Amino acid sequence: MDVSQVLQMNGGDGHYSYSKNSHLQKMVIAITKPILEDALTNLYCAMNSPKTLIMADLGCSSGPNTLFVAMELLKSLNKTRLKLGQEMSPEIQIYLNDLPHNDFNNIFLKVSKFQNKLTESNSSLPPCYFSGVPGSFYTRLFLPKSIHFVYSSYSVQWLSQVPEMVMTNKENVYISATSPPSVIRAYHEQFQRDFSTFLKCRAQELVSGGRMVLTTQGRRSDDSLYCYVWDLLAIALNDMVIEGLIKEEKMDSFNIPQYSPCAKEIRDEVEKEGSFTVDRLEVSEVNWGASTDDYFGLSENDAHRSNMGKCMRAVVEPLIKSHFGESIIEEVFTRYTNIIMNCMSKENAKLVSVTVSLIRKW
Repeated sequence: MDVSQVLQMNGGDGHYSYSKNSHLQKMVIAITKPILEDALTNLYCAMNSPKTLIMADLGCSSGPNTLFVAMELLKSLNKTRLKLGQEMSPEIQIYLNDLPHNDFNNIFLKVSKFQNKLTESNSSLPPCYFSGVPGSFYTRLFLPKSIHFVYSSYSVQWLSQVPEMVMTNKENVYISATSPPSVIRAYHEQFQRDFSTFLKCRAQELVSGGRMVLTTQGRRSDDSLYCYVWDLLAIALNDMVIEGLIKEEKMDSFNIPQYSPCAKEIRDEVEKEGSFTVDRLEVSEVNWGASTDDYFGLSENDAHRSNMGKCMRAVVEPLIKSHFGESIIEEVFTRYTNIIMNCMSKENAKLVSVTVSLIRKW
């Protein structure tokens, strides 16, 4: 699997698009907003009333969350400016980055409306300019010392590649209770390599004293390695193997290119790489059931469970389609959604996020 070619959220604005099924991710952004505001306030004060600020949103995806993040950045900066009693707003450049197959057109169609809204509202929000930057954030993306602030939410848990394993991760698609120790080790080592590379690249691009706020899907502790939703996906796929709908060797060779680190793992890698100081490192939770505001005639609980299936489809459908082919997609996600709905009716699963605020050393 060439992750850079197949990893993308479902594009467009259709029923199974990321645009229509990313409410859960928006809630995570809202919950971690105080850390974002704190980092931007400290950056703005340290820069002593800058005339321009260059920012980057890495793994921006497409849909309303992309511009929701941009609006939160602008509001936070404006709040700080007004608090300091400064009349002039800095001009803002925001680079929107994701892999080349991301639905950038969906973003660009909405940018002009976003900018018109800023103008028409007669607000004091600063002028803002956008550019799309396709490419992996595990490579260099920007000129040296050209960026003041980097933001990323729910992106750095995605790895640059599926870990190379010496043993088959039999009947699993991620780290599970039955995964061999060598599989667990391979995932952890791939995360270490990738996150170190990410930090090295950003260290070259950020100005001295620049800031970075990253939120990733994570874990509460070192020993909680498993991921609830990937175990449920494995159940759906294994049932289809038993029924002859998927070849066993296809199942054996499919693994999710993701790793959910705990706070300690993030701190360890930051300290090992050495270019950044950890300013804040916090863990938060949101219910998996908070994946929708829309009930469509269902009970609130049933709507949450059904829409969790659509949320996961918006995220993982391109990976499954690339590996197994398009013909099984409807069957996989019908089963997967039913399993999610059944399990969520019995337990209140939590989505854990780890947010780190970093300062580029001088």
